[in-house]
Amino acid sequence: MKSDRLLSILLLLQTRGRVPAHELAERLEVSVRTIYRDVEALSASGVPVYAERGRHGGIALLPGFRTDVTGLTSDESRALFILAAEGAHAALGLDAALGSALRKVMAALPEPHRPAAELTSRRILVDPARWLGGPQPDVDLDALQDAVFSDRRLRLSYRHSDRPEPRTYTVDPYGLVLKAGVWYLVADHRGRPQLYRADRVVRATVTDAPVQRRAGVELGDVWEQLRRRVEDRTGAIVVSARVRRDRLDMFVRMNGAYLTAPPSGDGEWAAVELAYSDVREARSLLSFADRVEVLSPPQVREELARAAASITALYAENGRAPR
Repeated sequence: MKSDRLLSILLLLQTRGRVPAHELAERLEVSVRTIYRDVEALSASGVPVYAERGRHGGIALLPGFRTDVTGLTSDESRALFILAAEGAHAALGLDAALGSALRKVMAALPEPHRPAAELTSRRILVDPARWLGGPQPDVDLDALQDAVFSDRRLRLSYRHSDRPEPRTYTVDPYGLVLKAGVWYLVADHRGRPQLYRADRVVRATVTDAPVQRRAGVELGDVWEQLRRRVEDRTGAIVVSARVRRDRLDMFVRMNGAYLTAPPSGDGEWAAVELAYSDVREARSLLSFADRVEVLSPPQVREELARAAASITALYAENGRAPR
């Protein structure tokens, strides 16, 4: 609706300052001509908004103008109180600020909407952590936050999962991402996008050098590129297997990251397809014993057979006590 769009334009200008007309058009999914008509409508209603044409132009409010917008709808007020788990805010040192902000929002809500918003906060909980993910190590995000918000380069001592000794990198950070309960630093290293798990950062030092991000590239753009890189299974080892129905739910929860499609088929067994980057990763299927059978490829069946034989030999030493 036009009224919603006018409000959106007003809030964007109030928070961003001067914004190019084409950017407003893209964000609100309308034409640039429509944006200019909306600006005229805002001006006619008494809002001190103006447009500057040209290469460095844009649409802006007169300096010092602000408006308090409290006309939230019922659904908007409820949406504000469905927030992620408190751990995310605590890790950033914002848990107290979150509580304070919600109290202020509650006080600003129209009286009829307050009961619904309060009930929503007590009836809906968002927990971003995956099932059976195990306890997460403590993460110190202070230096990472400092670099992100001060636009400074960051020197990392970083421990990779396959290397015992940490390596040192100087990176240009774009921002922090919380994915399924795990914090990641998104940054460029020598101009190439990289992903760093915050819990593997041994030491982080904010340098005096200004950050050197690629022009026109935002955090969301880099995260999408890196996310696709992680999820892309091109060239991976595709494994066909079958799972007994009585263990299927548990299997999907534990192996969802490797599944290439939902389980299929009827009867006692369900057919599944998984993708691994290495044959040895399939050893995790042994935790389901005879409730999972790998059908192909042969090299994965052979790997599991070797692992099973090794386990059998370990426990079949005539009951000899461990040394």
